[in-house]
Amino acid sequence: MKVLHLVKTTAGAAWALRQLRELAALGVDAHVALPSFSGRAADYERLGIRVHVLDTDLKLRQPWRIPGQALALRRLVRTLEPDLVHSHFVGTTLLMRLALHGLPIPRLFQVPGPLHLEHAFFRRMELLSADWHDYWMASCEWTRRAYLAAGIESGRVFLSYYGTDPLPLSPVSGQPLRTGLNCSDTTILVGMVAYMYAPRAWLGQQRGLKGHEDLIDALAIVRRRYPDLMGVFVGGGWNGADAYEVTIRAYARERLGDHAVFLGNRKDVFALYPQLDMAVHPSHSENVGGAAESLLLGVPTIATRVGGFPDLVRPGQTGLLVPPRAPEALAQAICHYIEAPDLARRHARQGQQLAMHLFDVQRTAREVHEAYRRIIDTDTLPYETATPQGGL
Repeated sequence: MKVLHLVKTTAGAAWALRQLRELAALGVDAHVALPSFSGRAADYERLGIRVHVLDTDLKLRQPWRIPGQALALRRLVRTLEPDLVHSHFVGTTLLMRLALHGLPIPRLFQVPGPLHLEHAFFRRMELLSADWHDYWMASCEWTRRAYLAAGIESGRVFLSYYGTDPLPLSPVSGQPLRTGLNCSDTTILVGMVAYMYAPRAWLGQQRGLKGHEDLIDALAIVRRRYPDLMGVFVGGGWNGADAYEVTIRAYARERLGDHAVFLGNRKDVFALYPQLDMAVHPSHSENVGGAAESLLLGVPTIATRVGGFPDLVRPGQTGLLVPPRAPEALAQAICHYIEAPDLARRHARQGQQLAMHLFDVQRTAREVHEAYRRIIDTDTLPYETATPQGGL
């Protein structure tokens, strides 16, 4: 079984690398198209995965490049003759469908997050680009249900989470977090680990996608009852969002004074997490995100009721869920865990067990491999049957 993967970055997407590693171990003849031979490209090759240097992310802002991109991908597919093409991003999926128009090769879009499905224009554009050789693999239940609601046949929509390796329980190197922050043992440490994504006005966003402002507002409310509290923010501005990071830091100073600290981008996140009293993920849109990390490390976790968070953060069992963009509800949840630490730890232990099952990369790779087999065995409908039936 030969499969070509389309990955738009060599800097991130470690989840794609892990998945290909396990698929290769299952006997898949794995190939990957990457935009350059840099970053993680050498890691793919060391795993025996053939790297093809090709930028497959649709250049909507440089439309004159699209025909050349499509032609190059079509040539690569004709040369390789893969049994299936597996795309991991919206942009790579749109280019894949354009480039392979008319070729009877099954195509799988593993959807990394629900953001494009939450906006009618982008949802329609993605669905209208598909034909009967297209299949979807949701990486959370919300996404799976969204495609079914759009009329895609259930046999074309799979579900599998992006798997991870067991997270290391990193020993604390250097100063413990509390010492570095000059906090006492009784100071409540509420942490958020996320890059800062600036609001996109063209999507109607007034606050950042990850909800930093919401957590800052919530912590200001919590401090009225529990003043000995520190908000710990890990992660800087994403993709040049330096001005937005400055804005967030200023907003935190205004609302929290000295009770918020920004640690920037860190390489010791797995060592920092267990030193927090709780982790909060206040995203406005998300797949499963950092909730998987915090629960895999056994940290009490609060998240918003969006995207894939409810798959893992189950109220009363593995964590607490609150509505998005609701600082007061978020503050209540934080107070609940402060007042019931034994409950918080019990939820975290149960969440850790669930996360270890859901995100076991060997298990998820077997799911993907089985989906490949089913798709290849059943993809016999003629191309002329056109777009899958269903509403948009």
